Amino acid sequence: MSSITSISALDVPRIKSDFPVFEERFDGRELAYLDSANSSQKPRQVLEGLTEFYEHSYANVHRAVYELGERATAGYEGAREKTRAFLGADSTREIIFTRNGTEALNLVAHAWGLNELGPGDVVVSTVLEHHSNFVPWQYVAERTGAEFAVIGADGNGELDLEQLDAIAGRGRVRLVAFGLISNSIGSVNPVEALIGWAREHGAVTVVDACQAAPHRTLDVASLGVDFLALTGHKMLAPSGIGVLWGRQALLNSMEPFNLGGEMIRSVTIEETTWNELPNKFEAGTPPIAQAYGLGLAIDYLTRVGLERIEAHEHDLTTYAMERLAGADGVSVLGPPAERRGGIVSFTLDSAHPHDVAQILDSHGVAVRAGHHCTQPAMDHFGISATTRASFYLYNTRTDVDRLVEALADVRATFA
Repeated sequence: MSSITSISALDVPRIKSDFPVFEERFDGRELAYLDSANSSQKPRQVLEGLTEFYEHSYANVHRAVYELGERATAGYEGAREKTRAFLGADSTREIIFTRNGTEALNLVAHAWGLNELGPGDVVVSTVLEHHSNFVPWQYVAERTGAEFAVIGADGNGELDLEQLDAIAGRGRVRLVAFGLISNSIGSVNPVEALIGWAREHGAVTVVDACQAAPHRTLDVASLGVDFLALTGHKMLAPSGIGVLWGRQALLNSMEPFNLGGEMIRSVTIEETTWNELPNKFEAGTPPIAQAYGLGLAIDYLTRVGLERIEAHEHDLTTYAMERLAGADGVSVLGPPAERRGGIVSFTLDSAHPHDVAQILDSHGVAVRAGHHCTQPAMDHFGISATTRASFYLYNTRTDVDRLVEALADVRATFA
Protein backbone atom coordinates (compact mmCIF):
# COMPACT_ATOMS: atom_id res chain seq x y z
CA MET A 1 0.00 0.00 0.00
CA SER A 2 2.94 2.37 0.50
CA SER A 3 3.27 3.09 -3.21
CA ILE A 4 -0.19 4.61 -3.46
CA THR A 5 0.81 7.70 -1.48
CA SER A 6 2.56 9.13 -4.54
CA ILE A 7 -0.52 8.90 -6.76
CA SER A 8 -2.26 12.18 -7.56
CA ALA A 9 -5.41 12.89 -5.60
CA LEU A 10 -8.90 12.68 -7.05
CA ASP A 11 -10.84 15.84 -7.82
CA VAL A 12 -13.80 14.63 -5.78
CA PRO A 13 -15.99 17.75 -6.16
CA ARG A 14 -15.67 17.42 -9.94
CA ILE A 15 -16.42 13.71 -9.80
CA LYS A 16 -19.37 14.24 -7.47
CA SER A 17 -20.91 16.69 -9.93
CA ASP A 18 -21.22 13.80 -12.38
CA PHE A 19 -23.70 12.03 -10.08
CA PRO A 20 -27.25 13.49 -10.11
CA VAL A 21 -28.17 11.81 -6.82
CA PHE A 22 -25.90 14.19 -4.91
CA GLU A 23 -28.07 17.11 -6.01
CA GLU A 24 -30.83 15.61 -3.86
CA ARG A 25 -31.46 16.83 -0.34
CA PHE A 26 -32.71 14.60 2.44
CA ASP A 27 -34.47 16.67 5.11
CA GLY A 28 -32.38 19.55 3.82
CA ARG A 29 -29.13 17.62 4.10
CA GLU A 30 -26.71 16.58 1.38
CA LEU A 31 -26.44 12.82 1.00
CA ALA A 32 -23.44 11.07 2.53
CA TYR A 33 -23.70 7.83 0.61
CA LEU A 34 -21.59 5.23 2.42
CA ASP A 35 -23.09 2.06 0.95
CA SER A 36 -21.22 1.51 -2.31
CA ALA A 37 -20.19 -2.00 -1.26
CA ASN A 38 -23.89 -2.75 -1.53
CA SER A 39 -24.45 -0.88 -4.79
CA SER A 40 -22.82 2.20 -6.32
CA GLN A 41 -24.44 5.36 -7.60
CA LYS A 42 -24.42 6.07 -11.36
CA PRO A 43 -22.77 8.99 -13.18
CA ARG A 44 -24.45 11.03 -15.91
CA GLN A 45 -22.09 9.54 -18.47
CA VAL A 46 -23.66 6.13 -17.87
CA LEU A 47 -27.24 7.34 -17.44
CA GLU A 48 -27.21 9.57 -20.53
CA GLY A 49 -25.37 6.95 -22.55
CA LEU A 50 -28.05 4.39 -21.70
CA THR A 51 -30.80 6.78 -22.72
CA GLU A 52 -29.02 7.43 -26.02
CA PHE A 53 -28.63 3.69 -26.58
CA TYR A 54 -32.29 2.92 -25.88
CA GLU A 55 -33.48 5.82 -28.05
CA HIS A 56 -31.25 5.25 -31.08
CA SER A 57 -29.53 1.84 -31.00
CA TYR A 58 -31.81 -0.67 -29.35
CA ALA A 59 -32.75 -3.99 -30.95
CA ASN A 60 -32.02 -7.61 -30.20
CA VAL A 61 -28.42 -8.61 -30.83
CA HIS A 62 -26.85 -11.16 -33.19
CA ARG A 63 -30.19 -11.70 -34.93
CA ALA A 64 -30.84 -8.80 -37.27
CA VAL A 65 -29.24 -7.46 -40.44
CA TYR A 66 -31.02 -4.10 -40.23
CA GLU A 67 -29.24 -0.98 -38.98
CA LEU A 68 -30.65 -0.91 -35.44
CA GLY A 69 -29.73 -4.53 -34.88
CA GLU A 70 -26.21 -3.90 -36.10
CA ARG A 71 -25.84 -0.89 -33.80
CA ALA A 72 -27.09 -2.89 -30.82
CA THR A 73 -24.76 -5.78 -31.56
CA ALA A 74 -21.83 -3.42 -31.96
CA GLY A 75 -22.63 -1.81 -28.61
CA TYR A 76 -23.06 -5.13 -26.85
CA GLU A 77 -19.91 -6.72 -28.25
CA GLY A 78 -18.02 -3.47 -27.79
CA ALA A 79 -18.78 -3.76 -24.07
CA ARG A 80 -17.37 -7.28 -24.11
CA GLU A 81 -14.11 -6.00 -25.58
CA LYS A 82 -13.94 -3.25 -22.94
CA THR A 83 -14.47 -5.87 -20.24
CA ARG A 84 -11.76 -8.06 -21.73
CA ALA A 85 -9.29 -5.19 -21.62
CA PHE A 86 -10.43 -4.18 -18.12
CA LEU A 87 -9.59 -7.68 -16.84
CA GLY A 88 -6.49 -8.26 -18.95
CA ALA A 89 -8.08 -11.35 -20.55
CA ASP A 90 -6.67 -12.91 -23.69
CA SER A 91 -9.91 -13.21 -25.63
CA THR A 92 -13.47 -11.92 -25.66
CA ARG A 93 -14.51 -15.58 -25.86
CA GLU A 94 -13.56 -15.81 -22.20
CA ILE A 95 -15.99 -13.02 -21.20
CA ILE A 96 -19.44 -14.36 -20.32
CA PHE A 97 -22.18 -11.84 -19.56
CA THR A 98 -24.55 -12.87 -16.76
CA ARG A 99 -27.24 -11.11 -14.72
CA ASN A 100 -24.90 -10.49 -11.77
CA GLY A 101 -21.93 -11.90 -9.88
CA THR A 102 -24.11 -14.45 -8.13
CA GLU A 103 -25.23 -15.97 -11.42
CA ALA A 104 -21.62 -16.03 -12.64
CA LEU A 105 -20.53 -18.05 -9.60
CA ASN A 106 -23.54 -20.35 -9.86
CA LEU A 107 -22.71 -20.94 -13.51
CA VAL A 108 -19.35 -22.40 -12.49
CA ALA A 109 -20.88 -24.40 -9.65
CA HIS A 110 -23.50 -26.02 -11.87
CA ALA A 111 -21.68 -26.30 -15.21
CA TRP A 112 -18.29 -27.34 -13.75
CA GLY A 113 -18.90 -28.47 -10.18
CA LEU A 114 -21.85 -30.83 -10.68
CA ASN A 115 -20.03 -32.58 -13.52
CA GLU A 116 -16.46 -32.71 -12.18
CA LEU A 117 -16.77 -33.36 -8.44
CA GLY A 118 -17.46 -36.56 -6.58
CA PRO A 119 -16.72 -38.61 -3.45
CA GLY A 120 -13.17 -38.17 -2.20
CA ASP A 121 -12.94 -34.64 -3.57
CA VAL A 122 -12.67 -31.59 -1.33
CA VAL A 123 -14.34 -28.28 -2.19
CA VAL A 124 -12.88 -25.35 -0.25
CA SER A 125 -14.41 -21.98 0.56
CA THR A 126 -13.71 -19.50 3.39
CA VAL A 127 -15.56 -18.32 6.47
CA LEU A 128 -15.45 -14.75 5.11
CA GLU A 129 -17.26 -15.45 1.84
CA HIS A 130 -20.37 -13.80 0.58
CA HIS A 131 -23.10 -16.44 0.47
CA SER A 132 -22.91 -16.47 -3.34
CA ASN A 133 -19.39 -17.96 -3.18
CA PHE A 134 -20.19 -20.24 -0.24
CA VAL A 135 -23.68 -21.68 -0.59
CA PRO A 136 -23.26 -22.94 -4.21
CA TRP A 137 -20.17 -24.95 -3.19
CA GLN A 138 -21.86 -26.28 -0.08
CA TYR A 139 -24.78 -27.31 -2.28
CA VAL A 140 -22.62 -28.88 -5.00
CA ALA A 141 -20.61 -30.82 -2.44
CA GLU A 142 -23.80 -32.25 -0.98
CA ARG A 143 -25.14 -33.14 -4.43
CA THR A 144 -21.93 -34.82 -5.62
CA GLY A 145 -20.71 -36.50 -2.43
CA ALA A 146 -17.65 -34.26 -2.24
CA GLU A 147 -16.53 -32.85 1.10
CA PHE A 148 -17.06 -29.17 1.85
CA ALA A 149 -14.23 -27.52 3.80
CA VAL A 150 -13.97 -23.97 5.09
CA ILE A 151 -10.81 -21.96 5.78
CA GLY A 152 -11.28 -20.18 9.10
CA ALA A 153 -10.04 -16.77 10.20
CA ASP A 154 -8.26 -15.20 13.15
CA GLY A 155 -9.54 -12.52 15.50
CA ASN A 156 -8.81 -9.78 12.95
CA GLY A 157 -10.91 -11.48 10.33
CA GLU A 158 -7.92 -12.56 8.25
CA LEU A 159 -7.76 -16.08 6.84
CA ASP A 160 -5.85 -18.65 8.90
CA LEU A 161 -3.60 -20.31 6.32
CA GLU A 162 -2.22 -22.71 8.92
CA GLN A 163 -5.43 -24.70 8.41
CA LEU A 164 -4.57 -25.51 4.79
CA ASP A 165 -2.49 -28.61 5.54
CA ALA A 166 -5.30 -30.14 7.58
CA ILE A 167 -7.79 -29.41 4.80
CA ALA A 168 -5.50 -31.03 2.23
CA GLY A 169 -5.40 -34.15 4.40
CA ARG A 170 -9.15 -34.64 4.04
CA GLY A 171 -9.06 -35.71 0.39
CA ARG A 172 -8.32 -34.48 -3.13
CA VAL A 173 -8.56 -30.69 -3.14
CA ARG A 174 -10.36 -30.00 -6.43
CA LEU A 175 -11.66 -26.46 -6.07
CA VAL A 176 -10.80 -23.40 -3.98
CA ALA A 177 -13.29 -20.50 -3.90
CA PHE A 178 -12.47 -17.19 -2.26
CA GLY A 179 -13.07 -13.46 -2.54
CA LEU A 180 -10.39 -10.89 -3.20
CA ILE A 181 -11.90 -8.55 -0.60
CA SER A 182 -14.41 -9.44 2.12
CA ASN A 183 -17.65 -7.57 1.51
CA SER A 184 -18.58 -7.53 5.20
CA ILE A 185 -15.36 -6.46 6.96
CA GLY A 186 -13.06 -5.43 4.11
CA SER A 187 -10.22 -7.93 4.63
CA VAL A 188 -7.93 -8.25 1.60
CA ASN A 189 -7.31 -11.96 1.23
CA PRO A 190 -3.83 -13.46 0.58
CA VAL A 191 -4.46 -14.18 -3.08
CA GLU A 192 -0.98 -15.38 -4.04
CA ALA A 193 -0.80 -17.84 -1.15
CA LEU A 194 -4.25 -19.28 -1.85
CA ILE A 195 -3.63 -19.65 -5.57
CA GLY A 196 -0.22 -21.18 -4.97
CA TRP A 197 -1.70 -23.72 -2.57
CA ALA A 198 -4.51 -24.56 -5.00
CA ARG A 199 -2.01 -25.09 -7.81
CA GLU A 200 0.07 -27.43 -5.66
CA HIS A 201 -2.99 -29.64 -5.37
CA GLY A 202 -4.14 -29.27 -8.98
CA ALA A 203 -7.29 -27.47 -7.87
CA VAL A 204 -9.39 -25.02 -9.84
CA THR A 205 -9.71 -21.52 -8.35
CA VAL A 206 -12.91 -19.48 -8.38
CA VAL A 207 -12.52 -15.84 -7.34
CA ASP A 208 -15.25 -13.43 -6.29
CA ALA A 209 -13.99 -10.02 -7.44
CA CYS A 210 -17.25 -8.12 -6.88
CA GLN A 211 -15.72 -5.97 -4.12
CA ALA A 212 -12.37 -5.56 -5.87
CA ALA A 213 -13.22 -4.78 -9.50
CA PRO A 214 -14.73 -1.32 -8.78
CA HIS A 215 -11.73 -0.18 -6.75
CA ARG A 216 -8.45 -1.64 -8.00
CA THR A 217 -6.76 -2.84 -11.16
CA LEU A 218 -7.29 -6.51 -11.97
CA ASP A 219 -5.32 -8.68 -14.35
CA VAL A 220 -6.47 -12.26 -14.61
CA ALA A 221 -3.20 -13.40 -16.19
CA SER A 222 -1.15 -11.97 -13.31
CA LEU A 223 -3.55 -13.34 -10.72
CA GLY A 224 -3.28 -16.83 -12.18
CA VAL A 225 -6.88 -17.75 -11.35
CA ASP A 226 -9.19 -20.05 -13.33
CA PHE A 227 -12.53 -18.26 -12.93
CA LEU A 228 -13.36 -14.73 -11.80
CA ALA A 229 -16.76 -13.12 -11.23
CA LEU A 230 -17.79 -9.49 -10.93
CA THR A 231 -20.99 -7.49 -10.95
CA GLY A 232 -21.71 -4.23 -12.71
CA HIS A 233 -23.99 -2.49 -10.22
CA LYS A 234 -21.16 -2.04 -7.71
CA MET A 235 -18.94 -0.34 -10.31
CA LEU A 236 -21.16 2.48 -11.61
CA ALA A 237 -22.98 0.28 -14.15
CA PRO A 238 -26.70 -0.60 -14.22
CA SER A 239 -28.08 -3.49 -12.21
CA GLY A 240 -28.74 -6.69 -14.11
CA ILE A 241 -25.26 -7.22 -15.57
CA GLY A 242 -22.47 -9.45 -14.28
CA VAL A 243 -19.40 -11.06 -15.76
CA LEU A 244 -17.79 -14.45 -15.57
CA TRP A 245 -14.25 -14.69 -16.86
CA GLY A 246 -12.90 -18.20 -17.28
CA ARG A 247 -9.98 -19.93 -18.89
CA GLN A 248 -11.04 -20.84 -22.39
CA ALA A 249 -10.04 -24.49 -22.07
CA LEU A 250 -12.17 -24.90 -18.95
CA LEU A 251 -15.15 -23.08 -20.45
CA ASN A 252 -14.96 -25.24 -23.57
CA SER A 253 -14.97 -28.40 -21.46
CA MET A 254 -18.09 -27.40 -19.49
CA GLU A 255 -21.71 -28.20 -20.17
CA PRO A 256 -24.15 -25.29 -20.71
CA PHE A 257 -25.81 -23.66 -17.72
CA ASN A 258 -29.03 -22.48 -19.44
CA LEU A 259 -30.60 -23.92 -22.57
CA GLY A 260 -32.50 -22.12 -25.31
CA GLY A 261 -31.85 -19.63 -28.08
CA GLU A 262 -28.44 -18.30 -29.09
CA MET A 263 -26.46 -20.97 -27.19
CA ILE A 264 -27.10 -23.64 -29.84
CA ARG A 265 -25.19 -24.52 -32.97
CA SER A 266 -27.94 -26.70 -34.42
CA VAL A 267 -31.13 -28.37 -33.24
CA THR A 268 -32.75 -31.43 -34.75
CA ILE A 269 -35.25 -33.92 -33.38
CA GLU A 270 -32.35 -36.30 -32.79
CA GLU A 271 -29.86 -33.98 -31.04
CA THR A 272 -28.74 -30.46 -30.18
CA THR A 273 -25.18 -29.19 -30.42
CA TRP A 274 -23.78 -26.18 -28.57
CA ASN A 275 -22.55 -22.89 -29.94
CA GLU A 276 -19.01 -21.62 -29.48
CA LEU A 277 -17.90 -19.38 -26.61
CA PRO A 278 -19.17 -17.07 -25.30
CA ASN A 279 -22.58 -17.81 -26.82
CA LYS A 280 -22.71 -21.27 -25.24
CA PHE A 281 -23.33 -19.65 -21.86
CA GLU A 282 -25.56 -16.75 -22.95
CA ALA A 283 -28.92 -18.36 -23.63
CA GLY A 284 -31.84 -16.20 -24.69
CA THR A 285 -31.98 -12.44 -25.07
CA PRO A 286 -29.04 -11.14 -23.04
CA PRO A 287 -28.86 -7.99 -20.87
CA ILE A 288 -28.11 -5.83 -23.91
CA ALA A 289 -28.40 -2.30 -22.58
CA GLN A 290 -27.00 -3.34 -19.19
CA ALA A 291 -23.86 -4.68 -20.87
CA TYR A 292 -23.57 -1.47 -22.87
CA GLY A 293 -23.88 0.45 -19.60
CA LEU A 294 -21.11 -1.68 -18.10
CA GLY A 295 -18.90 -0.62 -20.98
CA LEU A 296 -19.69 3.02 -20.26
CA ALA A 297 -18.87 2.50 -16.58
CA ILE A 298 -15.54 0.90 -17.49
CA ASP A 299 -14.80 3.95 -19.66
CA TYR A 300 -15.51 6.24 -16.72
CA LEU A 301 -13.42 4.26 -14.22
CA THR A 302 -10.56 4.02 -16.69
CA ARG A 303 -10.56 7.79 -17.23
CA VAL A 304 -10.50 8.47 -13.50
CA GLY A 305 -7.88 5.77 -12.87
CA LEU A 306 -8.32 2.76 -10.62
CA GLU A 307 -5.00 3.34 -8.88
CA ARG A 308 -6.16 6.81 -7.89
CA ILE A 309 -9.51 5.43 -6.73
CA GLU A 310 -7.77 2.83 -4.58
CA ALA A 311 -5.46 5.45 -3.05
CA HIS A 312 -8.39 7.75 -2.31
CA GLU A 313 -10.36 4.98 -0.60
CA HIS A 314 -7.32 3.94 1.42
CA ASP A 315 -7.08 7.49 2.76
CA LEU A 316 -10.78 7.53 3.67
CA THR A 317 -10.58 4.10 5.32
CA THR A 318 -7.56 5.10 7.40
CA TYR A 319 -9.27 8.34 8.44
CA ALA A 320 -12.54 6.56 9.28
CA MET A 321 -10.80 3.99 11.47
CA GLU A 322 -8.93 6.75 13.31
CA ARG A 323 -12.15 8.70 13.92
CA LEU A 324 -14.13 5.63 14.96
CA ALA A 325 -11.38 4.51 17.32
CA GLY A 326 -12.12 7.62 19.37
CA ALA A 327 -15.90 7.18 19.34
CA ASP A 328 -17.48 5.88 22.55
CA GLY A 329 -18.86 2.36 22.39
CA VAL A 330 -17.76 1.67 18.81
CA SER A 331 -15.92 -1.55 17.97
CA VAL A 332 -14.48 -1.90 14.46
CA LEU A 333 -14.17 -5.40 13.02
CA GLY A 334 -11.39 -6.54 10.72
CA PRO A 335 -7.70 -5.90 10.07
CA PRO A 336 -5.75 -2.62 10.03
CA ALA A 337 -6.38 -0.15 7.24
CA GLU A 338 -3.31 -1.23 5.27
CA ARG A 339 -4.80 -4.73 4.86
CA ARG A 340 -8.37 -3.89 3.98
CA GLY A 341 -10.41 -2.40 1.19
CA GLY A 342 -12.67 0.64 1.52
CA ILE A 343 -15.02 -1.00 4.02
CA VAL A 344 -15.39 -0.31 7.74
CA SER A 345 -17.77 -2.60 9.60
CA PHE A 346 -18.53 -1.85 13.24
CA THR A 347 -20.86 -2.38 16.18
CA LEU A 348 -22.13 0.12 18.74
CA ASP A 349 -22.54 -1.30 22.24
CA SER A 350 -25.79 0.51 23.00
CA ALA A 351 -27.79 -0.07 19.81
CA HIS A 352 -28.64 -2.72 17.23
CA PRO A 353 -27.12 -2.10 13.76
CA HIS A 354 -30.56 -1.62 12.20
CA ASP A 355 -31.38 1.10 14.74
CA VAL A 356 -28.00 2.70 14.09
CA ALA A 357 -28.63 2.78 10.34
CA GLN A 358 -32.12 4.22 10.76
CA ILE A 359 -30.94 7.11 12.91
CA LEU A 360 -27.98 7.75 10.61
CA ASP A 361 -30.47 8.03 7.76
CA SER A 362 -32.19 10.89 9.60
CA HIS A 363 -28.83 12.68 9.35
CA GLY A 364 -28.56 12.05 5.61
CA VAL A 365 -25.96 9.29 6.12
CA ALA A 366 -26.68 6.08 4.20
CA VAL A 367 -25.02 2.88 5.49
CA ARG A 368 -25.79 -0.83 5.39
CA ALA A 369 -26.90 -2.79 8.46
CA GLY A 370 -27.24 -6.55 8.70
CA HIS A 371 -25.20 -9.69 8.18
CA HIS A 372 -24.23 -8.59 4.65
CA CYS A 373 -24.92 -12.07 3.22
CA THR A 374 -22.00 -13.38 5.29
CA GLN A 375 -23.61 -15.24 8.19
CA PRO A 376 -20.61 -17.59 8.71
CA ALA A 377 -18.41 -14.50 9.10
CA MET A 378 -20.83 -12.98 11.61
CA ASP A 379 -20.87 -16.29 13.53
CA HIS A 380 -17.07 -16.21 13.58
CA PHE A 381 -17.19 -12.88 15.43
CA GLY A 382 -20.02 -14.01 17.70
CA ILE A 383 -22.46 -11.39 16.44
CA SER A 384 -25.56 -11.36 14.23
CA ALA A 385 -25.01 -8.11 12.35
CA THR A 386 -22.89 -4.98 11.93
CA THR A 387 -23.22 -1.47 10.64
CA ARG A 388 -21.07 -1.08 7.52
CA ALA A 389 -19.73 2.08 5.93
CA SER A 390 -18.14 1.67 2.52
CA PHE A 391 -16.34 4.23 0.40
CA TYR A 392 -16.00 5.05 -3.27
CA LEU A 393 -14.59 7.70 -5.57
CA TYR A 394 -17.34 10.23 -4.73
CA ASN A 395 -16.84 10.14 -0.93
CA THR A 396 -14.89 12.64 1.16
CA ARG A 397 -13.56 13.00 4.69
CA THR A 398 -16.58 15.19 5.35
CA ASP A 399 -18.77 12.13 4.81
CA VAL A 400 -16.75 10.31 7.47
CA ASP A 401 -17.09 13.25 9.85
CA ARG A 402 -20.85 13.27 9.38
CA LEU A 403 -20.96 9.53 10.11
CA VAL A 404 -19.04 9.94 13.37
CA GLU A 405 -21.06 12.97 14.45
CA ALA A 406 -24.32 11.15 13.74
CA LEU A 407 -23.13 8.16 15.80
CA ALA A 408 -22.95 10.48 18.81
CA ASP A 409 -26.66 11.16 18.31
CA VAL A 410 -27.32 7.41 18.11
CA ARG A 411 -25.49 6.84 21.36
CA ALA A 412 -27.35 9.69 23.07
CA THR A 413 -30.68 8.33 21.83
CA PHE A 414 -30.09 4.88 23.32
CA ALA A 415 -28.25 5.98 26.44
